[in-house]
Parts: sequence; structure tokens; C-alpha cells
Amino acid sequence: MTTTGAGEDMGTNEPGATGATGAKGTPGAAGARDGGAALMAEIRRVLARVDAHAAGETGQGAEPGQAGAPVPTDASVTEPLDALVACFGLTPFERDLILLTAADELDPTTAARCAAACGDPQRAYPTFSLALAALAEPHWSALTPVAPLRRWLIVELDDESRLTTSRLRLDERILHFLLGSPYLDARLHGRLRRTPVPDRLPPSYDLAASRVAEGWTTVAGPDVPPVVEVTGGDLRSRADIAAAAAARTGLGVYAMGAEDVPADPAERDRLARLWQREAILLPAALLVEVGAVERDQRAATEAFLAGAAVPVVVSSEDPLRTDRPHGARVPVPRLDDEEQLALWADAFHPVADLDDTELRSLIAQFELPPHVVRSAAATVRRRLPYEDRLDAAELAWRAGLEEARIGMDQLGRRIEPQAGWDDLVLHDRQTSVLREIVAHVRQRATVHQEWGFAATLRRGLGVTAMFAGGSGTGKTLAAEVMAKELGLDLFVIDLSQVVSKYIGETEKNLRRVFDAAERGGALLLFDEADALFGKRSEVKDSHDRYANLEVSYLLMRMEAYRGLAILTTNMKKALDTAFLRRIRFVVDFPFPAEHERAEIWRRVLPPQAPVKDIDADLLAQLTVAGGSIRNIALSGAFLAAEEGDRLQMRHMLAAARTEYLKLERSLTPTEVRGWV
Repeated sequence: MTTTGAGEDMGTNEPGATGATGAKGTPGAAGARDGGAALMAEIRRVLARVDAHAAGETGQGAEPGQAGAPVPTDASVTEPLDALVACFGLTPFERDLILLTAADELDPTTAARCAAACGDPQRAYPTFSLALAALAEPHWSALTPVAPLRRWLIVELDDESRLTTSRLRLDERILHFLLGSPYLDARLHGRLRRTPVPDRLPPSYDLAASRVAEGWTTVAGPDVPPVVEVTGGDLRSRADIAAAAAARTGLGVYAMGAEDVPADPAERDRLARLWQREAILLPAALLVEVGAVERDQRAATEAFLAGAAVPVVVSSEDPLRTDRPHGARVPVPRLDDEEQLALWADAFHPVADLDDTELRSLIAQFELPPHVVRSAAATVRRRLPYEDRLDAAELAWRAGLEEARIGMDQLGRRIEPQAGWDDLVLHDRQTSVLREIVAHVRQRATVHQEWGFAATLRRGLGVTAMFAGGSGTGKTLAAEVMAKELGLDLFVIDLSQVVSKYIGETEKNLRRVFDAAERGGALLLFDEADALFGKRSEVKDSHDRYANLEVSYLLMRMEAYRGLAILTTNMKKALDTAFLRRIRFVVDFPFPAEHERAEIWRRVLPPQAPVKDIDADLLAQLTVAGGSIRNIALSGAFLAAEEGDRLQMRHMLAAARTEYLKLERSLTPTEVRGWV
């Protein structure tokens, strides 16, 4: 069976479309009229054979192409029927059998003529026995379940237990096809959706599309179905590559999710046959999107793919692990800097006049797929008339952030950076290291690309840092300050929630975080690193070995990450020095001294807060870190507000007692000396 299609214009094959073009571009309305006339002429020829059989005559019907047959002079109008015959390898008898069932739908005299030919008024419809008796070149195999007519659901039996006498019906989809009205089979609606062909692709994506198209023709064989896997990237990028590959081979693309593949073998087989018939008639390729599905559903998908006889693209984040022979695997390529530059310039050229420096700043920060860059440009186009206070470059940056954070919100806690350097109370030594980290992130495009260090060093280019110190000493606040300075989102990832007892799950969770963050280079703060780090244990069993692998994987991804990744820990001394060597910066956050605590108290109280006799130096006698200071100040403010009074030292004392209870400590006389 050939997979050559019937030539319909794929632009008309949307579910429910009536079809604006016929076979090989024949104009829809005129083509339908001419095709209908040609079809009726062929139907009359077949009905003439039925009439001859009723009269007891033989050989009276004109065969296709014989003189005297009422076929039109314009051969193009019979192309839908001829295409159907060619696509499914039908014999002349099967062709006439299709015409006989079409007559039952289109010619009102068919019922009476069939009844007369059968000699039974109750059988006023086409049957297989009538076809065998009346039509030319009959053969019994035409109606076997594996023959084209029934395998591809072209004709159906009302009662399969009465093969020769049951009514034969032409499938509705086939009838519309013969009349030049192409559309996606209604039984596939809800499962399949049309995938548009992208207007243009970056060169590396275009090359990947060529590899997919080549894979359909080079890997298919008796034991290998024409299935090509496209892996990596995001869902839309994989779909764009598949659609471009199909377009250059004359195919359209319809997509379905793996979760929509029926688990029941009979239903799955019917779906496969319906789709393969559509793929031939349209013609089109199928895009199967495989996500996180259960084992049984994955098995059903594998069975569905194993029987593919028409081009299929499997879209998945990771290659499928299967025992079946598989075709080519094409990864979604990573766009290099020049491709990214061309992509941003092309998307923003009609929107805003961004110079080369501004564009390079954007591509240094964001690594977005083409469709997301275009979405960001559309966002800027909508906002420009209403954002007079912002220039186009800043709007482009904000749009990039908004697009990049999609997918990250479910993986971590996003903090909108509000704090600045003035909110941070640290020694000058720590502050200078933090500013140095910011410089490494901000200037990485200049140093890595323009100055060539990326080509020389090749590995370990990620900016990694560890913040070590007790709870409440300002580690998260410092990360927030840096995020605001860099104009980035801050995502706090709780490593205690990422680590899994199941082997391999921790790495999978970490990969999801880093892959999502790569789009926009967000500042990642991995909190509670102690859940994963520790002295490298002696490998006594497989769990010890995998625990060390989890740490190594995290450090490897941190080093390769384009943005800034920070680990926080409360127990620096418990960390293996071999791990510390792989981290570029280590910043200690010491417990604040008394004068630093006094400064924190001064900064934590808002200027507009109504206060009375609040003494920051006395409050600094409380030996608590900055986090607890903020808690006490806020609790004291609520107590004062509840009393309807100004905030005073007695409110702070009550709030301090509550905070100390939480810390399982007691206030000492020294800490409250001079308060009352």
C-alpha cells in the first residue's frame, strides 16, 4: 500500500471544515460540482450492471475506460475516486463496490434496483452477494477483514454475522471525500488537533526538521515503523520542528497526547486504522506528545506506535525507553548566540528599535525558544503606548522575565525582589564579595563571548555561590538584594522537598528546576542544602553511592547553569571540602554583633510607624539574628495596634518573650536591662 495522499489542501482539513479545495488544488465549489457529476456518471454505469443482472443479462455494463461509458471528458473530475483506488490499492471490483454503496446514498432509484436484482423486496440495498453476481471481475477476498475495504473502514457491514446478505454501507468520510469535501474524520475530533506550520525557523531548528523528514524515509522498513523521536526543548518547539518537517514532505501534522491512546486493544486498533486512513487521504503525519504517563498508558502508546504504517513524530522531553526497533532520534538543538541575536532582532524589529548592545544584553540573560521570543515582542507591542516611563529595552527585559518564569512558579517559591543594598547589614568584607558575584553575572557575556574565555575554559562557567550561616542571618535577604540589582527573579528551591528516597528521582527533580530556569537565567537559591550535602560517606551500599551521585549531579548542573545558583547551609563545617572546591564563592554570614543588631532594629522600623521611646540600642541587647528581629518588630506592632496605642518598649518585650518561646530560649536579665 502506498502512502501517497489524495492531494487535498491541508489548509481545509480543520475539524468541521467544509473544504475549499478539492484533489490537487481543484477549486472547492466547482470541483465538488464536477466531481459529483463524474461520480454520478460512474454510479450510473454500475447501476446499469445491476439492472442487467436483474434482467438476467451478463456483460451489459460498460467497464471503466471502455467506449460508450458515460464518463466525462475532463478526467480530473474523477481524481478523488482514482486517488482512493491508488492510495489503498483497490481492484476494479472493489472500486465498483464502492460506487454501488455510494449509489445507495446518492441515487434514489438504487433501493428499487437492488431489490429487483436480488429478487427480494426486503433487500432493497447493496449486499456483497449482489456485488459478486452483478459487478465485473468479482473476487471473494474483497470483503475479508484484512482486505482494504474493511481494514481501512471504507465500507461497513450492518451485521457481520451475515457476510453476503447484510447491508453494505459506505463510510461517511469516504463519501464526502469522493464528493470533494475534505475534512478530518469526526470520530477523531477531540483526540487530534491541527498543528500549524511555523513561518520560519532558526537554522539549527531547520536542520533538525530536515533530519526528521529524512528519518521517515531512511529508517522505515519491515521491522522499523516510520517513527521519529524529537526530544528535549519545550513542547511548542518540538511541534514546530515536526510541522516544518512534514510541510517539506508535502504533509500536514495533527497532534494528539499519549494519554488519549486507548488502553483497550480493540479500541486502540480502531483508532490506529482510522488515523492511518486519514493520514493517507489528507495526507498528514501524526505528532504524539508523550509526557508523564502511567506505565500502562505508556505500554498502550508503545503498542500504538509499533503498528504505525504512516509517518509519526514522537515528542517527548526524554527519549523513550523501549524494546521495539525505533527510528531516528532528533534532539531539539540549543540556539547559539548568533541565532538568538537574529531571533530577537527579527522579533523586535517591527516593535522597537533596540541597538546591538541592548539585544546582546537580552540574549546574555534569556535563552528562550523562538515562539516565546515572539510572544515577548507581542507583549511589548501592546504595552509601549501605555508605558511612557519605560523605554523599549526595559519593556523587552520585563517581557522576557514574564515569559521565562512560566513553568518555574510550580517548582519553587518566587520572591519579588524589593530589598536594596541599604537593607543589608553586613561587614564590608561580605558585602564586597556579594558585589563581586553580581559583577560575574552581569559581565559574563563580555568575558565569556567577547573576550573569548568561554572557548578557553569551556567548563565550569556557571556562577555558583554558597551562603553559610545560622538561621536569620540574612542569607535570603542577600540573595534578594542581588536579584534586584541584576533585574532578575529570585526562586527559592527547598532542597528538602527536592530530595527523594527513590533512586534517580532527586536528579530528575533537580533537572526540572534547572531546565526551567535556563530560559531566563533566574537567580536560584537552594535552601536547606544540608538535606543533600554532608561529609562524603563511605560507600557501603547502593544508597550511599546514589547519595553521592545526587550531590555530584547538583554541582555539575550548578557549574553549567547560565545564571547564578546559590546554596545555603547552616553547617558549613559539615560539608566535604571536595564539594566546596567546586563552588566559586563562599560567603559567611556571621551572627550579628550588638552594633549590627542595633542597625537592623533602626532599619526594620518604618519611618511612618507611630513609636514612643523606642531605643534601638536597648533592643540590640537581645541576642537574636535579623530574622528574629523582624519577627519581634512585627509582632510588637500588632500588639500596639490592637491596643490602639503607639509602639513602645513594653510591646517589644511581650513580642520578644513570644519569639524566645519559639526558639526554646529564655530572656536573661542582661538582655532586658534598662528596658523598664
